[in-house]
Amino acid sequence: MKDIILFVFTGEDKKGLTSSLTEVFVKYHIDILDIGQAVIQNSLSLGMLAHIPKEYESAPILKDVLFRAHELGIHAKFYPIENNDYEAWVDQQGKPRYIITLLARKMTSEHVARVSRILFENDLNIEQISRLTGRIPLEETLNPTRACIELSARGKPTDPVNMRGKFLELTDELGLDIAFQEDTIFRRFRRMVCFDMDSTLIEVEVIDELAKAAGVGEEVAKITESAMRGEIDFNESFRRRVGLLKGLDESVLEGIAERLPITEGAERLFATLNSLGFKTAILSGGFTYFARHLQKKLGVSTIHANELDIAKGKVTGEVKGQIVDGQRKAELLKEIAKAEGIRLEQVIAVGDGANDLPMLSVAGLGIAFRAKPIVKETAEHSISTLGLDGILYLLGFRDVETG
Repeated sequence: MKDIILFVFTGEDKKGLTSSLTEVFVKYHIDILDIGQAVIQNSLSLGMLAHIPKEYESAPILKDVLFRAHELGIHAKFYPIENNDYEAWVDQQGKPRYIITLLARKMTSEHVARVSRILFENDLNIEQISRLTGRIPLEETLNPTRACIELSARGKPTDPVNMRGKFLELTDELGLDIAFQEDTIFRRFRRMVCFDMDSTLIEVEVIDELAKAAGVGEEVAKITESAMRGEIDFNESFRRRVGLLKGLDESVLEGIAERLPITEGAERLFATLNSLGFKTAILSGGFTYFARHLQKKLGVSTIHANELDIAKGKVTGEVKGQIVDGQRKAELLKEIAKAEGIRLEQVIAVGDGANDLPMLSVAGLGIAFRAKPIVKETAEHSISTLGLDGILYLLGFRDVETG
């Protein structure tokens, strides 16, 4: 019998199992080289990799362990490990570790099978799987469900670009979001989150709502389409659209602000971030009038957006100061992080449009949220299936920790 043995215990989970089993090990001065446990529906699987001191024979140890397992009403199996195999396993710890987060409304076997196949094809070995969300009831509920599992894998992807492309295909095909992150210290210690506002924190584009109220919805839409085709740049298109709002009564703005539809999961996300001391910011190409409303409602640390000029209770059709475009968002993100003494690797940026890409690219974690196809393809990470609180799972939080 080898001096390295893998003990595997299975059966009904009970209080005191680990204590009782390891008491046998203590008797023989056994070192535990590795240990892992999982409990699913009260069914236990516990593994311990043990090193037997040379002065002890293996046979009496195995006999005592078997007897203790029998007393506890669980099954025990033993697997001798070759020293070379153990050393090869030790050498694996130098390889990069990645965290793969799967998010969906309901997790299916096909989700897990397809993702794990892609990881296998890229020479990545899954070492651990954990469920981050609460238990999903079989009966349908009024509230939308959330399902998330986190995989920990080691290795080096053989073709990262192809792997990411396959993940994106699965997102479209199966309604599954997949985040692939290197497991660094920065992933576990994020400190600031910056958000776009329109179609990110709220489910509408405010300028479209204002245009409808002013009776110029179609004209504004045409300018937006022209900008999307690249015929005019963002700043010019923005000034033209704002110009069409001239004469709109300020009371209309107040009514729209009160009715802004907050995106699913935003309130839960901010409650968690604020309780943990995260710095938060709105960096928006929209208007400060509405950003202030959200700041008060959600508890946002700071806001930067465009100042809509209002005189004598009417919109003048002008914007005060520098327009907050895509590049300005990235600059503001850097400025806030520097002022707070936060590294860019610890910053998360969230947005849906092409003008969010600059800030998504400079942040340590850039997330395209319910974004346009080109943004999803360009951004490093995306969430389309869940609400904004899905971001918490990318940080490794469990439902039991966030409520």
